[in-house]
Amino acid sequence: MTALLRYQAALLIGSHRWLPPVILYAAFLAVGVQTGGPILDAYGFAAAGLLPITVWLTRICVTNEPPAARSCAAAAAGPGRVHLAAVLTAAGASVLLALLGTAFVALLSDPHSSGHRVAVPVPAATGAGLAAALACLLLGLAIGALCNRPVLRSPAAAVPAGLLAALLLSVLGASPANAAVSGLVTGSLDGTIHVPWLPLAATAAIAAAATAAACALSSRRT
Repeated sequence: MTALLRYQAALLIGSHRWLPPVILYAAFLAVGVQTGGPILDAYGFAAAGLLPITVWLTRICVTNEPPAARSCAAAAAGPGRVHLAAVLTAAGASVLLALLGTAFVALLSDPHSSGHRVAVPVPAATGAGLAAALACLLLGLAIGALCNRPVLRSPAAAVPAGLLAALLLSVLGASPANAAVSGLVTGSLDGTIHVPWLPLAATAAIAAAATAAACALSSRRT
């Protein structure tokens, strides 16, 4: 699996297809995270942006190989393992963005509540912000796994489905990603830190199930 991960990472880096989502996320943070803004609000904003970005990165990784190269890799290592390596590569790239976004917020934001009256401990706020970012990232990974090949093979279906799912799961109250972000924003009103353990656990289970289903289907359809 290590060799497959290195192979997929090299494909991603060499393709330069990661540049648009990374630049978009950087612009998203630059516009939305203001110097001196409340730290919990900023962490919620940064986490929310990771969901669609992870969907995009997952699509890039699972569609990056030319058909001939994908067939050779599948014959050598198994289609399920190759697909898993692609999804894990997307997860790794997204985690790197989450860490960079978390550091960016920690450097620029004010460690106080929304009214700038209650002090918020930076380490605890950063832990909650990173947990929310991971929850959004994992849900984006699940969407990307289910809205691309081998589940949806046509870009005409895969791209709109991924965009629609990312939008709905960002705003619906029942979404664990929305719950994670809302917990940070609500807590910012009075300086209370809510670590989104339950949304994080839920999205981890969803992402694992979605990835397993996509890998199993990849083995059947190859």
